Amino acid sequence: MNAPEKLFDQTLPAQEVSIDVLREKYAKGDESTIAEVRQRVARALAAYEAEPLQLKMEQRFLWAQDHGFVPAGRINSAAGLGMKATLMNCFVQPVGDAISGQQDGLPGIYTAVAEAAETMRRGGGVGYDFSAIRPAGSKVAGTQSRASGPVSYMEVFDASCRTVESAGARRGAQMGVLRIDHPDIERFIAAKDGGAFSNFNLSVGVSDAFMHAVVEDANIELVHAAEPGPDEQAAGAHRRADGTWVYRSVRARALWDKVMGSTYDHAEPGVLFIDRINAENNLYYAERLSATNPCGEQPLPPYGCCDLGSLNLTCFVRDPFTATASFDFDTFREVAGVGVRMLDLALDATEWPLPQQAEEGRNKRRIGLGFLGLGSALVMLGLRYDHDEGRALAARIARELRDAAYAASIALAREKGAFPVFDPALYLAGQFVGRLPEALREAIAQHGIRNSHLLSIAPTGTISLAFADNASNGIEPAFSWTYQRKKRMPDDSTRVYEVADHAWRLYRHQGHDVSDSAALPPQFVTALQMAAQDHLRMMEAVQPYIDTAISKTVNVPADYPYEDFKNLYTDAWRAGLKGLATYRPNAVTGSVLSVAPESPEASPDDVDPLRKRFERRPLGELESITSKIEYATQEGKKAAYITVSFIRVEGRVGGREVLIERPFEFFMPANQRSEGHQWITSTMRLLSMAARAGSPIAKALADMREVVWEKGPVRCGVLKREDGVEVPVYHDSEVAAVAFTLQRMLIRRGFLDAWGNQVPVEELDRLLAARCASQAGVPQAAPAAALPAAGPATQPWRKCPECGARALVKVDGCERCTGCHYVGSCG
Repeated sequence: MNAPEKLFDQTLPAQEVSIDVLREKYAKGDESTIAEVRQRVARALAAYEAEPLQLKMEQRFLWAQDHGFVPAGRINSAAGLGMKATLMNCFVQPVGDAISGQQDGLPGIYTAVAEAAETMRRGGGVGYDFSAIRPAGSKVAGTQSRASGPVSYMEVFDASCRTVESAGARRGAQMGVLRIDHPDIERFIAAKDGGAFSNFNLSVGVSDAFMHAVVEDANIELVHAAEPGPDEQAAGAHRRADGTWVYRSVRARALWDKVMGSTYDHAEPGVLFIDRINAENNLYYAERLSATNPCGEQPLPPYGCCDLGSLNLTCFVRDPFTATASFDFDTFREVAGVGVRMLDLALDATEWPLPQQAEEGRNKRRIGLGFLGLGSALVMLGLRYDHDEGRALAARIARELRDAAYAASIALAREKGAFPVFDPALYLAGQFVGRLPEALREAIAQHGIRNSHLLSIAPTGTISLAFADNASNGIEPAFSWTYQRKKRMPDDSTRVYEVADHAWRLYRHQGHDVSDSAALPPQFVTALQMAAQDHLRMMEAVQPYIDTAISKTVNVPADYPYEDFKNLYTDAWRAGLKGLATYRPNAVTGSVLSVAPESPEASPDDVDPLRKRFERRPLGELESITSKIEYATQEGKKAAYITVSFIRVEGRVGGREVLIERPFEFFMPANQRSEGHQWITSTMRLLSMAARAGSPIAKALADMREVVWEKGPVRCGVLKREDGVEVPVYHDSEVAAVAFTLQRMLIRRGFLDAWGNQVPVEELDRLLAARCASQAGVPQAAPAAALPAAGPATQPWRKCPECGARALVKVDGCERCTGCHYVGSCG
């Protein structure tokens, strides 16, 4: 981006993380701005209108995006590029009990793996109901053996997802569901206890009958169509009159406690209230829902699919942070109507991974229009998210969105026809459609409706960052007004950005003091500052107006009482919600977002020891570490010795004396006189000058890693993939390779954290005190493994975003790295 891009009419320059996310995920080719991405999307979708309408609709679609409509990531990243990538976000892949082929209308397990892999590599997220797979220990008549159960086969899906990176450098996403009455439900509940299945979200499909049994402390039967093995039958398994096998009977409340205990400990499994989902389904007469997309906002039938888009609610706030602040419902309704038309066209513009999905898409034309920025918009309007006034406005926004979307879809049906499986009498008899205003119901009866489902509130993390200045995610309140966000970089390192909420930035931009968070107006309330029940109440206020579901996480603190936590899910069921996910900080899952630790209150006489300047080297010895590195270029293998010397520096933070160790000199011994080594020596001297001046070393090293030369890749160091395999790391110059090595030396020393960022002064003080107390030596870097020479500089292959090697080749239509086996875009 050549200059800071202004967002909407609020003159806020873009945040660094917004620029980087836009460039990495959505801006393609020569694009570098939001405006250019919007223009491409508008043109691409308008091309599927009738020819006389194309120019008019292109302008209309651009207007809608400029005024708050944000198509989901799949559309922004692929529309108009000729890629064989889907514009759909959401899919459900059916899975049967057979190993391959078809059984009872469902594809076998390995057939499903292949179909899901094709969907993910085209850019789709996939959900599965594994309940058809027979339980562990049950009979397999064809081979006279015993089944291994659904959890064991989930490992195959997990590995496939890990291997296949989907279109647009987007990692595959999956949701696994198992019914609460499946005999292997305990294994499923415990599947992620040790951090396994990292490529899955998990949810339990819970029936009303089970929840009544929990409330009444009754037993339930665990059942399956497959015949149990002899051990299970000897233990009492028996066949019911309907032909289903009862494996055993368990106390519902005890089983529920296992679900709640696992969710409390590491945030999974979530819960889907399956009966509620099906009762509210507009197509209750044509399909049965048992699974959702990976984030839970779209319950879908087998091979079901849906595209997504959101309205940025902050764009419709007029006179924010004033007594006359208001929400512009007229523009909101108009933008929503255009958004429906754009999402409907995306169904025609998309590449379908599978023919079954194409048929589902044509027959039902599901779309998912929602909103983002609710938390930020309420703050701008002076309303608290956790108060009745905030919930009342959210409910009105959802109702207006529903009515505008259904009116637009009816108008599209008059122009282009209703979705093929539309049945007027049955559709109008549905529970959700029954709550529509009578005028809309009469219009549906007369003209039909273009789309079976229209509304969905999805998580909007990266599109909020790239297109909405980090307005709050979907229906969520702000996580924090300022926080740190981790982002995986192409070399598999992680960068940490400082990120601020849009409403907080706008408030500051208007001249308000934000230095003291306690002095912010009362509407500035974050996710962890409100009661868990207030999260539920917001979902309860909005869900009646959403025809599919809401993706929302109820955040609770680490010390939240277990009994209160368990009651959240029962309360959600009683409130008529379709599902629930919670997050309590824990040691298993980690997080992408984190609030930076608060520094001690500043004192007027504070002296930052990291910034203290030294004019010359002190007399005497400095403690040093030396590392030998070997690296390979197109000229052959090379080696060098690098030394970092440290100095101890006193300072004062928060009125307290501190003593830290920081780098003072970077040195490359003499007699290393190649051209590359001369550049490295010069760079080391500049680093030493920066270190003595108190300049940020972490930033300097990060900048060095961006240096490029004309001689091709440099191979230096290794990274360990999730499957444990070590692959070499490639850099764009010798200088970048040296910077990588220096980062690792300072990480091992404790001066930088694991992502190459500066460790706070307080932690450096504690680290040095511990080192002095233990008198422990500092471990030296292990010599690098011998490396063969890198390929010639003229090699035409593209750079791998995973390991940095210029080794991307086309194999079977897909980009693959011959070095680390990364799989990229296909087609």
